[in-house]
Amino acid sequence: MEGKEFEIIFVSFDCDEEKFNEHFKCMPWLTVPFDANLHKRLSDLYHVDRIPSLISLSSDGISVEEDLVGLIEDYGAEAFPFTKKRREELKAADEAKRKGGKLEELLAYQGRNYVMSSDGREISVSKLIGKTIGLYFGAHWSPPCRAFTSRLIEAYNELMASSGQDFEIILVSTDRDLKEFEFNISSMPWLAIPYQDKTRQDLCRIFDIKVIPALVLIGPDGKAISTNGKAMISLYGAKAFPFTEFRIKELEAALRKEGEALPPQVKDIKHDHLLKLDMAKAYVCDYCKKQGRFWAFSCGVCDYDLHPTCVEKSF
Repeated sequence: MEGKEFEIIFVSFDCDEEKFNEHFKCMPWLTVPFDANLHKRLSDLYHVDRIPSLISLSSDGISVEEDLVGLIEDYGAEAFPFTKKRREELKAADEAKRKGGKLEELLAYQGRNYVMSSDGREISVSKLIGKTIGLYFGAHWSPPCRAFTSRLIEAYNELMASSGQDFEIILVSTDRDLKEFEFNISSMPWLAIPYQDKTRQDLCRIFDIKVIPALVLIGPDGKAISTNGKAMISLYGAKAFPFTEFRIKELEAALRKEGEALPPQVKDIKHDHLLKLDMAKAYVCDYCKKQGRFWAFSCGVCDYDLHPTCVEKSF
C-alpha cells in the first residue's frame, strides 16, 4: 500500500486489556484505546455482527462500504480503494482472464512468464500455447487428492505416450507449506505454478474452486472447456481427450452400444445367484480381482460383481 492515502485502525474485541496489548503489538497500524463501551458504540454504528470485520470509511469518515474481509482475502492490496466500483473492475478482469483465451495472462504474473517442472526447470508459458491444459487444484494433505493424483498420472502418461496428443497438466497447489508442496510435486510428471506465487490464489478465485481435487480444462484456444475435468478423468481416463462435449457424447454413445450388446442377466457357473447387468462407475471383479468400470454383472443378493469378459454361462 506504499504511496496510498490509507490507514487501518484496530478495534479490539479481546476480553481484557492484557490480551489486547499482546494482540496489538504484532500489528503495524493504529488502534483506538481499549474501552468496551467505545467498542460497542463503534460496532453498533457500523453494524458489525461478526469478526473479523473490515469496514472501509471514505475521507469524510461517514460513507461506509460493505465489509471488506472477503475482498481483501480475494485480491489483497489490488482491491484498493475498496469501493464497489473497484470490486466490479476486479471481477470483470477475472472474467476476462477466464474467457479471454490468453494463456499468458492467465498463468504469468509480474515478470514471471514460466511454470516449473518437478525437477525445478523453468518452462516458458509461451511453449504451452496451442496445447490442451489441465489446471490441477490439489494438495498432498488431502486423501481424495492423493487418490485422484494416481488416476490422473495414469491418464497423463497414456496421453504423453500417444503421438500427437498436445496436452499438459499444471499443478495449482493448495498445500499448507513449501516443504509439503515440494514433496507433492516430486511425485508428479507434470508442471506447477511456483508455490510462493500469488497466481495460485488468483486461479482458485477465477475458477471458483471450493473443493479439491479439481481439474479445470483449457482448450488449445486458451479458453476453458470444462471445470469438471475430475469427473471426466475418473470416468474415462485418457479416452476423454480432448475433453470436449462432442468427445464425451461419443464415449457415452459407445458405452450405450456396448451395454445393448450384453444380455440383461446371466447365470454364471461360479456363483449361486442370478447376475444382472448393471452400470457401475468403478468396481473390483470378484473373479479376476481386477478393477472394472461401467458395465458389470452384479448379484442382487450378495456383494458379487463380474466383468462381462469373466462370465462363464451355465446352460
